Amino acid sequence: MKELKSHFITSPRNFIEGDVFVFHQAFTAENVVAAKLLMTALGMYEAEINGVKAGEQMFAPGYTYYPRRLLYQEYDITKLLKEGHNELNVYLGQGWYCGRFLCENKTQIYGEKPGVSWILKLTFKSGDTQIIYSDEMVKELESPYEYAGEYDGEVYHAGKDAVVIGEAVKFTGAVPGELEKTLVKVKVQEELPVKAVSQHQGKTILDFGQNFAGIVEIDPKLLNGEILTIRHGEILNQDGSLYTNNLRQAKATIVYHSGAEEHKYRPRFTYMGFRYMELSGAEYIPGMITAYAVYSQMKRTGYFECGNQMVNQLYRNQVWGQKSNYVEMPTDCPQRDERMGYTGDGQVFALTGAYNFDTSDFWKNFLKDLQLGQLDNTEGYVGATVPATGPAGIGFLSMLGWGNAVTILPEILYRQYGDEEVLFTQYESMKLFVEAEIRKMEGKHLWLAPSLGDWLAPGKDMEWSAKHNTPISNAFIVHDLEIIADVAGRLGKADDAKRYQTQLKATRNAYVEMFAADDGTIAGDYQSAYIMALQYVIPAGALREKVIQKYVQNVRENGMETGFFASEFLLPLLVEAGEIELAYDILLHEECPGWMYQIKNGATTTWERWDALRPDGTVNEETVATNNMVSFNHYAFGSVGEFYYQHILGIQPLKPGYEEVKYCPHPDKRLGWVKGSYQSVKGEIRSAWGYREEELLLEFTTPVDAEVILPDGQSERVKPGTYTYRLKI
Repeated sequence: MKELKSHFITSPRNFIEGDVFVFHQAFTAENVVAAKLLMTALGMYEAEINGVKAGEQMFAPGYTYYPRRLLYQEYDITKLLKEGHNELNVYLGQGWYCGRFLCENKTQIYGEKPGVSWILKLTFKSGDTQIIYSDEMVKELESPYEYAGEYDGEVYHAGKDAVVIGEAVKFTGAVPGELEKTLVKVKVQEELPVKAVSQHQGKTILDFGQNFAGIVEIDPKLLNGEILTIRHGEILNQDGSLYTNNLRQAKATIVYHSGAEEHKYRPRFTYMGFRYMELSGAEYIPGMITAYAVYSQMKRTGYFECGNQMVNQLYRNQVWGQKSNYVEMPTDCPQRDERMGYTGDGQVFALTGAYNFDTSDFWKNFLKDLQLGQLDNTEGYVGATVPATGPAGIGFLSMLGWGNAVTILPEILYRQYGDEEVLFTQYESMKLFVEAEIRKMEGKHLWLAPSLGDWLAPGKDMEWSAKHNTPISNAFIVHDLEIIADVAGRLGKADDAKRYQTQLKATRNAYVEMFAADDGTIAGDYQSAYIMALQYVIPAGALREKVIQKYVQNVRENGMETGFFASEFLLPLLVEAGEIELAYDILLHEECPGWMYQIKNGATTTWERWDALRPDGTVNEETVATNNMVSFNHYAFGSVGEFYYQHILGIQPLKPGYEEVKYCPHPDKRLGWVKGSYQSVKGEIRSAWGYREEELLLEFTTPVDAEVILPDGQSERVKPGTYTYRLKI
């Protein structure tokens, strides 16, 4: 709706961080049969018709690469209108556009102050229409918000009189060229009830039993003029008080001045990452506080359950990690002063996430902003976060493993959903990125620059990882070249395909020469390097067999030593090596580092660090750069969900988009029994297995032709249907 670009308004007031502008437009509606509201903003808005919120979307219009792209919404407001006098109120916050954002806590990143535009279309019984625009006749009201921002929260005065303080003015900032309808909406999701109430030094602590990203709802009928202050935290200190050190500069606080308003309060311009709330300023009464999860709307597609409750909890943790961090973009965490769209964290978890939920639209939206931001990068590169926050080059660190989302995400969408078009749509973006990689090789066929390596691998600090990053970083380059050569061939770009195939061969050979010893040792026996080399670099053959043997030996001797990137492939590669029992040993390991260590320590989401909570119960507040960096809700290590679906349940695509299915489960008695499903684009695939006396019973349902490979090595091709198997053990 390009017409919206011509009707942007704003307040004449100067920018103050945390301000919310409130606009008011009155109109008459009689004998209206249809009413449509089109709206967008550079900032974050919520519209009300006669005091009722229009639509369900939160944080509208959504976060995009504002220099080039903006989203708009279309609301059917027919049922919200009254005969005669009607009122439209628009609350305009600063949001990602110009509010405080990024680790550096910057403001005015994309513009000086927010603007909003709307078109209201009324259709009458007579067939006549009336169009009402946002313009300089719109009134500005005194705001009930003393402050509103993503990191610090909101200070809200309920029942404040709607006093006119002026009129809107024309917005003079730059308006993006592309205006598109929202593809994926952030919405209020499930309610989380209070599980426990405690007191600490005169303050009330509410425990919701689950770490999550969400908002509070306050019922003002249970207040009487008090000022209620609510702070949020993921864990409690050992003395029972709220732990907030990991919020860094974020306050994550709601201050609610109760007044004459009777409708329930929900934040409009913030959300929090929390399990606990600390209440002060008013006596807690049950029903006063309700909490809701907030995340992007996605259809649930994957399920898993087994007889081992710790394994079940880990599964639930990674699902909640996804819910908490698929909020408009793939964020790194929902609690501290960050919440940015990290490409590396996103690509690591993307396959697991695509089993849990249908994430096709979520990633397509993200890839559009990735591509547009890349056009303004001086080297055609993709950085660590999307949307980009301004033109830049590559910088000191290569950030390989992060920007490679440019190839990894389209490939996952193709394999999981059969969407070949996304490969073609993103081809030029991939090409820009790969050409930047090739330039940085400077004829050596490898890019030997500093980077972060296998981020947050245990026992390896930032300095060590940076100095030893190259076998990790260059494995991603090999994978990029493999993907782009294949896509170029599919598109009939013969010259491109030849160029990238030649470079792929040269880079793979250079990698093997630099990092692989004749006996199969990789990078001096570095576990993460073994994994990334096996996953992306070393083809089938004698060398691969040697590398696998060395890898297995390393894991047996050292246990898990992997960070963000290698952890995704740690267990699947052990399965490839035939080490099923060892893979389960690592999965079920209860000491640190390990997934079950988190479960033993009460985790309800996956942690950013393996030792986020140390064995002595203290929080790991190790400084990175100038801040601590410890989140208890960070989905990267939740990529183990891929192992659940593909190897415990055994559900894999034999052909892209599950045109054909591969069923190859790997049971272990320590799980007892297992059942689960995946709703593929071709239909539901179900898997179950369990032990009974001296038998292993398996059941598999497929909507398409499938290849079945049983744990004893038997295999067969089957047609759509349900199949049961009994194996002697």
